[in-house]
Amino acid sequence: MIGVYFSGTGNTKHCVERLVKLIDGTAVAIPMEGDACVSAITKHNVIILGYGAQNSDMPYFVRRFIMEHKSLWKGKNVLCVAVVGSYVGDGAGCGARLLKRYGANILGGLHIRMPNNVCDEKESKDDIPPEKLYLESLKRESEHKKLVEENKKLVLAADSRIAEVAKDFKQGKYPKDGLGAFARLSGSVGHRMWKKRSKGFNKLLKINEELCNGCRICTEICPMHNLVLEDGVASSLGKCTACYRCANKCPKKAITVFGDKVTEQYKIEKYL
Repeated sequence: MIGVYFSGTGNTKHCVERLVKLIDGTAVAIPMEGDACVSAITKHNVIILGYGAQNSDMPYFVRRFIMEHKSLWKGKNVLCVAVVGSYVGDGAGCGARLLKRYGANILGGLHIRMPNNVCDEKESKDDIPPEKLYLESLKRESEHKKLVEENKKLVLAADSRIAEVAKDFKQGKYPKDGLGAFARLSGSVGHRMWKKRSKGFNKLLKINEELCNGCRICTEICPMHNLVLEDGVASSLGKCTACYRCANKCPKKAITVFGDKVTEQYKIEKYL
């Protein structure tokens, strides 16, 4: 057995590593973007495959990886793990259907809710009076304190669910989250019909050149090698898969993905 994951800011990594270790203490989990991933999948028969669901779909990077290495999956026994922030639909089912097309035996699907790692938001276009800005800042601070406690509870609940699944897995019983017809309809109508963000690379990533200090952190951690340094400032090559790794790690909060400004950067370590 081996765990394989694509994790932007650590949620999926945490879940897959924990699940694999509880099932088999000798098993390991490795990142999908690593050089050793293809070789590792070749050598194992049981694969725990995890990714963060985006609008009831898998990230484009994950879809592309599965399709580019389609010969890997024939005869493999796969449990698809979709990690979500809120609504999920058939997040695990999307991966399961694609893998099944390439000959994989789908053991099951698992949906795990973890804290939302989206750290940017849209800026208001209205002129806001200073007194209202102050009140909003107080409200945001209060919501943040509440969010910390809520996120800790989410992680504890996720860990409890993972422990249950691991126990059942060892007895040959597998979860079926996101694999049914209703889940597929829910994912399609509820999200994919309207938000086709996972069908290709995201073109919305923006870099604030005034904030960027050329530290190179984003260029080193991007799984797509999408970010490069040009004239001392980070620049996008148009291959963003919306994992939010760079936006959450940038020390200057200079990178946004779907929003206009970065608020509270997500760090899973705060909730473990």
